[in-house]
Amino acid sequence: MEKRRAKYAYLFIAPWVIGLLLFYAYPLFGSIYYSFTNYNIVSATKWVGLANYRDLIHDHLFWVGIRNTLVYASFEVPLSVVIGVVLALLLNMPIKGRGIFRTVFFLPTLVPIVATSIVWEWLLNPQFGLVNSKLELLGIKGPGWLGDPAWSKPSLIIMSLWGIGNAMIIYLAGLQDISKEYYEAADIDGASAVRKAWHITLPLLTPVIFFNMVMGVINALQVFTLPYALTYGTGKPADSLLFYSMYLYNNAFLYMKMGYASAMAWIMFVIIITVTLWLFKSSNKWVYYQGDD
Repeated sequence: MEKRRAKYAYLFIAPWVIGLLLFYAYPLFGSIYYSFTNYNIVSATKWVGLANYRDLIHDHLFWVGIRNTLVYASFEVPLSVVIGVVLALLLNMPIKGRGIFRTVFFLPTLVPIVATSIVWEWLLNPQFGLVNSKLELLGIKGPGWLGDPAWSKPSLIIMSLWGIGNAMIIYLAGLQDISKEYYEAADIDGASAVRKAWHITLPLLTPVIFFNMVMGVINALQVFTLPYALTYGTGKPADSLLFYSMYLYNNAFLYMKMGYASAMAWIMFVIIITVTLWLFKSSNKWVYYQGDD
């Protein structure tokens, strides 16, 4: 009986195991091997050792992609944390129609990214876009936005912040988890709303902030879909929107340099792991968990 049950158990988990090995394990370990080869999918692989990694060091676009990605992540992640926390605090207040406001701020996250790019392309069009037309009413000459290398990354950051609803919902859940006893004790001591927010809410919300920060850094360092849809993979203007993942994708599927792209993927893996470990190490100094002494 036990053998029969075990047989059926293995039968039911077999599709998952096969999928794991075929679509996760093989690509993962295969990419390590391919990063040391000259591989273009259609022909046999040729072992080149560290040549791909050496070539990346001298590749101008490789460094452009890294710089653009780091600049984007350095601004997008802190802004998303600050704005997400502020929105969550406001939407956690006992106001009339609170559920409607929460829905409105969350709705942009349901819009497909490609559709988002089309909408924002129209809004930020320097000739007839809604944003510049409103700025003209105020006597302000609007910038070139996506057509200007100096404004292209700020434009992308603004677009990404439009979909901050996911992080906001997580912050709201974290706020609901804070015990009311802390606020009652603060009220007895005569603490103001600002002091309660600074000394109770924010410290007890730091685990949620830390989680969103880690996930935000990982996502920002892999930014791809929105800039790719906006520039059709070109990274224009002047390569200001050529991000690391886009250049990796172009090498793999446009230039058919799979070995080169695999080397890029592992370099990005090391960068993400390094930044994530640094965040975890630094969390001991500023993340407070309820119940800690």
